[in-house]
Amino acid sequence: MKLGALDVGTNTVLMLVVEIDEHQRVTRLADFSRITRMGRGVDKLGHLDPEAAQRTYDAIVDFTREARALGVDKIVTAATSALRDASDGPDFIARVKAGADLELDVISGEAEADLSYLAVRYGLKLDPAEKVLIIDIGGGSTELIRADPGQDRIGVSLQIGSVRLTERCVKHDPPDDSDVAQLRATIDHALDDLQWRYRPDRMVGIAGTVTTVCAVSLGLTTYDSTIVHGHRLPLAEVTRVTNLFRTLPVAERKKLPGLLEGRADVIFAGASILERIMARFEVDAVTVSDQGVRWGLVWRALGHKA
Repeated sequence: MKLGALDVGTNTVLMLVVEIDEHQRVTRLADFSRITRMGRGVDKLGHLDPEAAQRTYDAIVDFTREARALGVDKIVTAATSALRDASDGPDFIARVKAGADLELDVISGEAEADLSYLAVRYGLKLDPAEKVLIIDIGGGSTELIRADPGQDRIGVSLQIGSVRLTERCVKHDPPDDSDVAQLRATIDHALDDLQWRYRPDRMVGIAGTVTTVCAVSLGLTTYDSTIVHGHRLPLAEVTRVTNLFRTLPVAERKKLPGLLEGRADVIFAGASILERIMARFEVDAVTVSDQGVRWGLVWRALGHKA
């Protein structure tokens, strides 16, 4: 069987195509990615920006066409924060149904956390005896999942993301002290509201913010998932890279090896979320996963439960 998994995020549209054999072994056939900034302006205006919506629609149509050309038997989908929050989200979903013959499933933050957990559980070889904190930093929200041996898993979705906080807090290029103070205070307030007193044995970070910080840390001129996936990124290095983003204007950030142009304006906010979470939970490193929600969709389609 061939399966397509589409993740329509606040910043990026991702499509994974895999082949599954009779033993449920999964082989990646294709992995498409396009930064469309679906969530542009949603936090402030409450509806989709027409140009961003068009870019996202075009990406969905293109990726769906590519997946069907590869012979997929089925396409499973997840749309996250931007379409959860936008008042005209249902109109966009109907447009995708008409234009791509595809049903977009707008999932809750809790369901997104479950998919993130599935992606990590089956995508990384973790010690089952470890207390693990999984973080998924998206454009509009950040999911945190606590997975402790012998206990029920706890997952939450916070309304902090790289796009949302850039639009809300970062008013200067590069950010000035007031921008940084507001950004950190907003992140810390969201974490304070959790009231979690928790010290994990391991933190795992998934999605584009974490993989981008890792790629910039490693100076990758060409992104290589085999290098990024499973890499252990120390807090000191996360702090160094975050400070680098802070000191550079967007035009200069775009020149950094490992940083896609479409992430340059929001990466400082995203990296700051990562740094503040690591500091809050007193972890000295984050294990990077290149396999996010789209991989969780695959594992769920195979019958695995979070």
